[in-house]
Amino acid sequence: MLSALAGCSGLDIASLIQKMKLEVEEFKIETFGELTEEHPQVYHTVRVEYHFSGKNLNEEKLQRAVDLSAEKYCGVMKMFQQFAKVETKAFFHKK
Repeated sequence: MLSALAGCSGLDIASLIQKMKLEVEEFKIETFGELTEEHPQVYHTVRVEYHFSGKNLNEEKLQRAVDLSAEKYCGVMKMFQQFAKVETKAFFHKK
């Protein structure tokens, strides 16, 4: 399920990076989740970390792309938000 979340959000952001004509050399997503102890086990907390690398990163626009994916475009994210606390964080690595 976490892979589906990363894939959905990643495609949104890759598309937005192209539309906004942003310079990004490398982009990766890491997802982490905590399961409930009782069965059936479901995620109660999910963290999605977005890592952008490059020389000329426009941090404001990249953060906007992350926010648009999380709040508007990614259906998998919306599904997770129905049953789990979802946190997103963007990291900018300048080369």
